[in-house]
Amino acid sequence: MTSTLEAAARIVAEPDGRGGTALPVLAGAGPIALRQTRGGRVTLVGTMAAPLGGDRLALRVELRPGAELAVTSAAATISLPGREAGPARYEIELTVGEGARLDWLPEPVVAAAGSHLVLTTRVVLAPGAGLRLREEQVFGRHHDWARGAPPGRLTSRLTVHLAGRPLLDQQTDLGPGAPGWSGPAALGGHRTLGQLLTVGLPAPPPPPPGTDAALLDLPGGGATLLTALAPDALALRRLLTLPAD
Repeated sequence: MTSTLEAAARIVAEPDGRGGTALPVLAGAGPIALRQTRGGRVTLVGTMAAPLGGDRLALRVELRPGAELAVTSAAATISLPGREAGPARYEIELTVGEGARLDWLPEPVVAAAGSHLVLTTRVVLAPGAGLRLREEQVFGRHHDWARGAPPGRLTSRLTVHLAGRPLLDQQTDLGPGAPGWSGPAALGGHRTLGQLLTVGLPAPPPPPPGTDAALLDLPGGGATLLTALAPDALALRRLLTLPAD
């Protein structure tokens, strides 16, 4: 008898014909509850401890042409060890139609001691789509570090296609078991890693001098990637400043 969990949630957004956003599909599942709030916003609410080792979670978000949606979360996603061997897997698919706009701004993913999460995010953007996507990763909880425990492992891949062509494809593998994860070419002594991707929308301001952050223009025009390392989640959030509309 297995103790692992499989769950898939789905969001579909479309214009409501009155200048707002309708959500014809808002289907939570397992630990992923979905709550609609004002202003074209959906909040992800965790209803149980997850993901645990061996769990398989999926979330699919589709914005039909002309829709606007912001997706946030009520709290951090904490990856925890489970009874089953092997990593937990969380697959996120974001599809943004022509002239639509998605703000994907969840709270951080935290890799707790003893855990391993494989996080895959796939984004498909139609011509004229707008995107702001922020990812924040925290390696170890505060009390893990306080007792000298190593953080968990987080293997993350982000792929983005715009108008049928690849825009970004990157993978990181950090935490115990990953080669060189704590060295100067990776975390370099920091505990958090994050990035802010903007496509078809205003770019964020350049990071302050002296910080471990960089703002890059991606090939193809109209897209930027801000990446940052920081000692804690609060400092990371300050570096990943959202651009003004």
